[in-house]
Amino acid sequence: MIGRLPILDISPENDLGPVKAVPGERFTVGATVIREGHDSLAAGVVVYSPEGRREQLVPMREHAPGTDRYEACVSLPTEGTWSFAVESWTDPFATWHHVAGVKLPLGQDTELVLEEGARLLARAGRRVPRRPFLNAAAKALRDTSMTPVERFEAALTPEVLAEMERAPLRELVTRSKRTSVVVHRERALFGSWYEFFPRSEGAQVDTAPGQELSGTLATAAKRLPAIADMGFDVVYLPPIHPVGTTHRKGANNALTAGPGDPGSVWAIGSADGGHDAVHPDLGTLADFDAFVAEAREHGMEIALDLALQCSPDHPWVTEHPEWFTARADGSIAYAENPPKKYQDIYPLNFDRDFEGLYAEVLRVVEHWIAHGVRVFRVDNPHTKPVAFWQKLLADVADRHPDVLFLAEAFTRPAMMRTLAKVGFHQSYTYFTWRNGKDELTDYLTELSRESAHYLRPNLFANTPDILHAYLQHGGRPAFAVRAVLAALLSPTWGVYSGFELCENTPAGPGSEEYLDSEKYQYRPRDWAAAEASGETLTGLITLLNRLRREHPALRELRNLRFHHVDRPEIVCFSKHRPGTGPKDPDDAVIAVVNLDPHHAREATVHLDLPSIGLTREEEFRVTDELTGRSYTWGADNYVRLDPAAGPAHVFTVSGR
Repeated sequence: MIGRLPILDISPENDLGPVKAVPGERFTVGATVIREGHDSLAAGVVVYSPEGRREQLVPMREHAPGTDRYEACVSLPTEGTWSFAVESWTDPFATWHHVAGVKLPLGQDTELVLEEGARLLARAGRRVPRRPFLNAAAKALRDTSMTPVERFEAALTPEVLAEMERAPLRELVTRSKRTSVVVHRERALFGSWYEFFPRSEGAQVDTAPGQELSGTLATAAKRLPAIADMGFDVVYLPPIHPVGTTHRKGANNALTAGPGDPGSVWAIGSADGGHDAVHPDLGTLADFDAFVAEAREHGMEIALDLALQCSPDHPWVTEHPEWFTARADGSIAYAENPPKKYQDIYPLNFDRDFEGLYAEVLRVVEHWIAHGVRVFRVDNPHTKPVAFWQKLLADVADRHPDVLFLAEAFTRPAMMRTLAKVGFHQSYTYFTWRNGKDELTDYLTELSRESAHYLRPNLFANTPDILHAYLQHGGRPAFAVRAVLAALLSPTWGVYSGFELCENTPAGPGSEEYLDSEKYQYRPRDWAAAEASGETLTGLITLLNRLRREHPALRELRNLRFHHVDRPEIVCFSKHRPGTGPKDPDDAVIAVVNLDPHHAREATVHLDLPSIGLTREEEFRVTDELTGRSYTWGADNYVRLDPAAGPAHVFTVSGR
């Protein structure tokens, strides 16, 4: 039922769960508020603590005159499930102030208008007796020794007007339903991810066929200091569990494995165990605990892959055949996406024993949480029932509110959005396939505005499955471009190992798979030789991650703004975070990127200065953090970017 003062179209809103935020993250609450007649209308956001206490009323302002759309910027200080409601009311003093301002100069209803104002101010004075200036204002309105206009001006001092705005008289107060906001820890929004296969680090492959040796968690731990030095926060490990032998895939996804082929890590399960076990080649659970501890010593946390699928050798296949789909001939259905077949993987069937399968998955998740895992990257969640994820994520959140889940769902938009709405903390995106200016602008505008209150994008520049043609053919400049874009467009970004080496050889023409894919074989890399060559992107990645940590504007998503550039090959965007005082100054970062990795491009950048906290006519100093050079900029600025010298500017605004 509609209230006395209709409050409509409240945003943000999530029809499948709470809105999402992190401590201190600013988001806009909006609502359409209307009433009949011409009386002054006002609105505000009421914020309730996780304990249900009314904490504050944040005033809302009309977005533009005549729109009836009111907005306020809100932030929540601590983790937990908060809520907000929108209140609207009529403001009799504001109504009187407007009417008096019109009637008194015309001499209409003079004494009546002044008396009505005096009564309103006296009423306000009784409400806050420690504001004697309100009673003095009421007395001034009744002072017939002055002209009506003089009485009006004497009463309505700046102090009186400020007080009446701070604590307005409110009538016909109407309140909307509450909207829940779950405030997660900051890592849910902000972080730099690095993905690598532990079995490749320290692997020995220069041996006779069949004599290859896997790297271990202990040898992989030796890579952690270098990853930390690049500024990464999260180390993501593909599955570390035992790998099946039945229908094991060989190098480059060959249907038959050679004697030394380790198989796909996503073909989980063997006689050595299943989803709660560590592959014997990698070590033991104690070795995993030591790996987690070593990462923590370097300021990083581990994200573990949660891939709910099995090899034909997984213990679940014999212990729980009801968890799989049987075909007409009695065999278990393997995974396929015709014409592609994945004989080494059995999908799970969640419709035959939902509760039993759910209990086992929850046990597996709890097992790894007990071993220090606080982040899970979920493989192909879109191939499992949404209701399963809604229940699992809610139950884990109740027990472990600091545990986060990333959805690896490269699928249709509706499913991606739904998974985010039911509780996934982060989502993979279509960023890898957005390489042109218009598609980048449109897609990132959507991610930073339309869906930002429930879907947090994690912009991976590459994955073991995705080597986009842009990287295949663009060389080192293309890798630099994608690093700058991923690191600065989103608070969370990631790379798969080898990105810093600009590895770009595909399995074949038109393929997005890597040649000699690490999914199916060991890929040890000589990191020391690569760094000695000076050809890596380690320095750029380290710089980008340092800027992300130093600049609060880059830790947010909803503040992304694109600016007009008169050439289609160059894109410009900015992030701005208003300061609160000398100890928390304004922060703004402007990026200008040449998307053409092959040719130098020139353009004029036209900045929307108010969006970065500046006036339209203002000149200011910018420093390019990639080169150290400073410039004086204004609203319109010439740029030239040569991929050979550096395809981007990353400016910090340092002075006016």
